[in-house]
Amino acid sequence: MPVQIGAKTHNFTDPTGLLSDCHRRVEMFLGTLEAVASVIDGPASEETRQALESALRYFAQAAPKHTADEEESLFPRLRQIQDPEVEEAFSKLEQLEDEHRWAAPLHAEVNRLGAQYLSSGSLSSPEVGNFRRAVASLASMYKQHIRVEDSLVFPLAARMLSDAEKMAIAEEMAARRKVRIVTEISTGHK
Repeated sequence: MPVQIGAKTHNFTDPTGLLSDCHRRVEMFLGTLEAVASVIDGPASEETRQALESALRYFAQAAPKHTADEEESLFPRLRQIQDPEVEEAFSKLEQLEDEHRWAAPLHAEVNRLGAQYLSSGSLSSPEVGNFRRAVASLASMYKQHIRVEDSLVFPLAARMLSDAEKMAIAEEMAARRKVRIVTEISTGHK
């Protein structure tokens, strides 16, 4: 099942490419949250409401699957590879997992305050500040987090994992999303 985000399209036959595409979606929805944060001290327009609802839904539903893809499927397989380059990257893997845990309460705060804003139409001044700080912290962390994964971890995984390991990751990713992977048939088409 292809996922289209901007001009890039990857499918489950390229799990690290698909994970990188997910990063483009994270960046897009973080941008949405930053835009909402800039106007959250006033009444919400219909466009703002819809954008906030979409971003909150994404981070509540899709983002946890992405984190599981990394922590339950990709990272454990990388840790099994006996290679100096992979072993050197281990410290980065631990940092990335720590960042996932660090981000969870910030996401919860953004979700709570965003839902409150959607239901009541306003936030108190301290709540506006808390929303803005949480969004800014998430945006800052994800910028670095995504850079490390896209430039180091995913290319390393693409080179070092076997085709069988990549397929196992792809199957696990598809199962999290309750979709089936379409495999090549004898003509070579997907």
